Amino acid sequence: MSAPLSASAEAFLTEPRVATLTTLRPDGSPHVVAVRFTWDARAGLARVLTVGTTRKARNLGAGPGGRAALCQAVGFRWVTLEGPATVHTAAERVAEGARRYTARYGTPPPAPPGRVVIEIAVDRITHLNLS
Repeated sequence: MSAPLSASAEAFLTEPRVATLTTLRPDGSPHVVAVRFTWDARAGLARVLTVGTTRKARNLGAGPGGRAALCQAVGFRWVTLEGPATVHTAAERVAEGARRYTARYGTPPPAPPGRVVIEIAVDRITHLNLS
C-alpha cells in the first residue's frame, strides 16, 4: 500500500460523506456511482455494501482480480482509494461491513435481500489538500 495517510486525511475519511465508486463494465467502459463506504486503515480495506445484482457487483464478479477506485471529494480536498476488489457474500464479512457503516454514518445500512460487501484491498492512495 502507499505511504500511510496523514492524520487530516484519515479524519477526512471518517466524515459521514459519500464517494464515487468506479468499476469497469465488461466492455471496458467505466461505471461510476455514488456510494457510502468505510475505510479500515489497519486492514487496508475499503468496504461498500450493496446487492449482488447491482452493476458494480456484477462488474467485479465478471473479472476476478478487477480493480475499483473510491474517491471522496469535498471542494478541492479529495482522497482516492484504489485496489483489487472482491465481492463477498459471507455473513460475517457483510456483518462487519454493516457494523462499520453504522459507526461511520450513525444509522444502520439498508438490509435488502441479496446484500453483499465489496472489499477493496487498497494498494494505491492519492489525495489533494490534506496534509
